[in-house]
Amino acid sequence: MPLKHRPKDQRGGQRKQPVELEPVGMARQYPLYLEALAVRNYSPITQENRRQALVAFLQWCQERDLFEAREVTRPVLESYQRSMHRYRKANGKPLGFSTQRGRLVAIKDFFRWLCRENEILHNPASELEMPRGERKLPKTPLTANEAERILNLPDITGPLGLRDRALLELLYSTGIRRMEAVRLALEDVQFERRVLAVRQGKGKKDRMTPIGERALSWLEKYLADSRPQLVHRSREQTLFLSAYGDALAPDYLSRLVIDYVKRAEVGKPGGCHLFRHTCATLMLENGADIRFIQQLLGHANLSTTQIYTDVSISQLQRVHAMTHPAR
Repeated sequence: MPLKHRPKDQRGGQRKQPVELEPVGMARQYPLYLEALAVRNYSPITQENRRQALVAFLQWCQERDLFEAREVTRPVLESYQRSMHRYRKANGKPLGFSTQRGRLVAIKDFFRWLCRENEILHNPASELEMPRGERKLPKTPLTANEAERILNLPDITGPLGLRDRALLELLYSTGIRRMEAVRLALEDVQFERRVLAVRQGKGKKDRMTPIGERALSWLEKYLADSRPQLVHRSREQTLFLSAYGDALAPDYLSRLVIDYVKRAEVGKPGGCHLFRHTCATLMLENGADIRFIQQLLGHANLSTTQIYTDVSISQLQRVHAMTHPAR
């Protein structure tokens, strides 16, 4: 039996109120666009991201009495782009570059679809310039000692603490993404081969990734002693379960890991992605080939992985100290 029994609609947590759009013009067309994405086999995550982006844009349009696609011009889109740049969230921070870019990608594709469907004669978004992103270094990764401090925090005498320890060990050992972790099924952990099957990762790609013996050991303990206390439905195949017996929500996992990082007082912000950065950086510093790291992390392009070489400075410092004539 699960530890908690309340249905989802009665649970706590941060729930956003749904945005109400007047069902006219573009607001009636965008669900058909989302349907077209599903037919084209876009992932559910991409479909939801596009939906959120378009709802935000259409809400902005309706506040300005812009309901029909033909009323949207390039200057209108540029005005929306400027409003995103000026917007500040409740914490005073601006919208992230990836959020702004993601919304514009959705808008450009939506108007491209409207053109193909002969709903408009001209695509106002065709020449819209995308914002240029800065090539930022990942946030400072954890040291091996700092990672161990975090891993040792969960109270492993209870089912949730044991689950958390197994989860943290898995993130540290494999460097998998948050969404990949919550989607794992029981069959994805292959103990004899010491590998993890990551299904439908970013870009809808499957991959096999090695997993360390210590992480496997904690997973075995979780499966033997913790998961049976959490599972609600006998057919439930999700690996990591909540106190209610269902799959962990991605946002919940983020908050969980962020809380452990804060409690460890390592002075470095981050959640699941911090362990991903740490896994890659420490392996590079210990001599791993960058192409192996690319495969481990599931990066489509080597250039995405190469940013970790900028963080992994220890090896470069050792070589510099040994070989530079001025020391």
